[in-house]
Amino acid sequence: MRTPAQNGELALLLEVASTPKPGNVDRHRDLDDLRFEHFLAGAVGARDGLEMAATDSEIGPAFERAIEGMAAQEGDNTQFGALLLLVPLVRAARDGLSRSAVESVVEQTTVADAAAFYRAFEHVDVFVPDPPADMAPLDVRRGSDAIPALEARELTLVDVMDRSVPGDDVAREWTTGFERSFAAADRLEAKSGPLPDRAAAVFLSLLADRPDTLVANRHDEATAREVSQRAAALVDRNAIATDRDAVETFATELVDRGINPGTTADITAAGLFIALEHDTVEI
Repeated sequence: MRTPAQNGELALLLEVASTPKPGNVDRHRDLDDLRFEHFLAGAVGARDGLEMAATDSEIGPAFERAIEGMAAQEGDNTQFGALLLLVPLVRAARDGLSRSAVESVVEQTTVADAAAFYRAFEHVDVFVPDPPADMAPLDVRRGSDAIPALEARELTLVDVMDRSVPGDDVAREWTTGFERSFAAADRLEAKSGPLPDRAAAVFLSLLADRPDTLVANRHDEATAREVSQRAAALVDRNAIATDRDAVETFATELVDRGINPGTTADITAAGLFIALEHDTVEI
């Protein structure tokens, strides 16, 4: 029987092994500076932080340790957003994983957890849009330099996540009881076939449901909506099962255009963890 930390690592590995995931690295596609093996190494490197999350260690330091380990490969940022979801989920799994359990975990985060979250940005290069003017002192790209402002405002980690919505759908999961993550787990259970294939289909359905916030922030809202609408058309046609070539073509096009729906991949990884932890998928 796997531990929650082992299921967290396995979820990261299954997510990147799934294909096709339009715009994302998978076992058939690399980006110019980010390759499949970087994600494998990142998942293995994150294991110590996931193990910390499964103990009495605080959430913030566990996340920082996971990011430090993840970043110890040449690809730099591979799974930052996924780990921001997995760390509280792994902690919640100690008491029986549920939405209420993970809500309790995030509500108990502290200012010290938020400070560790900020320090994590010193280990890795994460794309973050410019904050509003009144939030400039709390720009996460400042790393440790922003901690005095964080402490002065007495912001916990869940407070930081709340201030990141609606522009960041990973942060949104923290404020909605991981709504989409649990929905992704339900979809994985409902599908049949090899788990990586199911994960690819769930990824496409999540992308169809809602424009990816990483795409919106890196490009614009119109591009994010276009990608989501095209994914929805493929889902409506059941293209994963009936016209896989169409999905493969879409996947390659997004890579060629530099469009990476990474937030959708993060939520897919969280859904995989929940399904593995609930033992609703076999592997």
